Amino acid sequence: MQDLKFRTKRFAIDCWKLCKKIPKSREYDAWARQLIRCSSSVGANYRASQRAKSAADFINKLKIVEEEADESIYWLELFQEVLGKRTKEIILVKKEANELLAIIVASINTARKNNNKLRQRT
Repeated sequence: MQDLKFRTKRFAIDCWKLCKKIPKSREYDAWARQLIRCSSSVGANYRASQRAKSAADFINKLKIVEEEADESIYWLELFQEVLGKRTKEIILVKKEANELLAIIVASINTARKNNNKLRQRT
């Protein structure tokens, strides 16, 4: 859990640093704001999931993390297309976003299985 809290926070910081390097213009600014918003939401909502009040609440909060991670990947893909695929920093941040997304999806699936097993016992 601590590792994922750290990784999601680091992801938000890495996206912020990436956006800081993007050229200043009206067009880039709109995308950079979106990326900063959704990438920071990944960590914030993951932390919220750790304080869930029930299994269903936990799963719902993780679904938000999944959506925000996927949205982050979308904005990173746009930057990669526009700024060029040679941008190593974008590739690294996008790799981390994909890893975080895979972990979250696996966590959701595990939580659902465990929740279903609990329901079957009662």
